Amino acid sequence: MQPRPGLYIVPTDRWYIERTVWGIAGVVILAATALAHWVGPLWVLGVIATAAVSINVALTGFCPVGNVLAKLGFPPALARPGWKQGDLYFMQTDSWYLERRIYAAVGTNLTIASVLSLVHSPYWLFFTAFVGGAMVWFASTGFCIMANALFRMGFEPRLAPESVLPGRRATAEARS
Repeated sequence: MQPRPGLYIVPTDRWYIERTVWGIAGVVILAATALAHWVGPLWVLGVIATAAVSINVALTGFCPVGNVLAKLGFPPALARPGWKQGDLYFMQTDSWYLERRIYAAVGTNLTIASVLSLVHSPYWLFFTAFVGGAMVWFASTGFCIMANALFRMGFEPRLAPESVLPGRRATAEARS
């Protein structure tokens, strides 16, 4: 795995399942974080539930929200090969590509921060709010700090490899 320069930005020309899931999860995380801060700390369980679903998606590929979106007609970008409309939606799990690592890392980080907000300090809710905001930003703009960090470390993306910036494409082809 070689470090690489440039930016990784996912396509934002259409709303596909994975992009929409990031947006919905971000809004849920922000809402649960706000409720935990202003109403009661146990609302952070909403963040933990969202984190658990994210970890489940990373491990099994099954996403309940993704399946609802598939039923509503949203197209997938990372569905298992052979997926067709009407099938249960499962994200690809044949390797640990960049986008799958995002689901795992987000779920793990949110779980740790949420538990710490309950047992140590409510200031950990700033982190859950940051992650929720970052997910909404990712869904809106296609740019994610964590995705870019993973990309620059050399993890290969599956979602729109054509989004690789021109300077990087030549570098990637030269390494092949």
